[in-house]
Amino acid sequence: MYEAKSKEIVLRRVREALAKSAPFLPPTPDFASPLHQKVPLEDMSVVFAENFIKNAGVFVYCEHEEDFFDQLYVYKKEQNLQHLYIWEPNLQSAIHQAGIDFLAGEEDFIQSAEAGLTTCEALITRTGSIMVSSANAGGRRLSIYPATHMVVAKASQLVQDVKDGLQRIRDKYKENIPSMISLVSGPSRTADIEKTLVMGAHGPKQLVLFLIDDLPH
Repeated sequence: MYEAKSKEIVLRRVREALAKSAPFLPPTPDFASPLHQKVPLEDMSVVFAENFIKNAGVFVYCEHEEDFFDQLYVYKKEQNLQHLYIWEPNLQSAIHQAGIDFLAGEEDFIQSAEAGLTTCEALITRTGSIMVSSANAGGRRLSIYPATHMVVAKASQLVQDVKDGLQRIRDKYKENIPSMISLVSGPSRTADIEKTLVMGAHGPKQLVLFLIDDLPH
């Protein structure tokens, strides 16, 4: 008797629930839409520079390529960098023509590498990060081993977010995607030991970006 009554109560509740209107279901999120607001094209270099500096990077604005050579010469002299390594042939040629001393080979690299100068794949505006890969002649080591990693890039390499940087790499390399793609967000640092911030723990102590303005004005 008790079981029959309990069953009747359950069935009544089910019928009542089915008679009610369906609960409100929120719309399905649009995962294709951007999560962050886009930065206007004319503001991207400023926003990138602000985020890059927040990451403890050294930002050097260059009005044109000749200005970059002048800025590099001055920075190298001010920092007393005697051993600047450059391994990318096009970059070597340009720096050589500018009359700036550098080392092109790998002799004594481990012992002497104070600084390395490389190019990059893209500049990520939202995070102030530099996207690098193993595809250029600098490989993996030149951006990691020297105490100072210097990068020369153009304003036309600025993109909104990481996915845009990855798309540039896909468009550039097609099926030959580099084996290493990395984001560099400021100099290497860690606070794992007693919560004390240590710079250069796993890589360069200083990250310097020379940004050449190549956009039309």
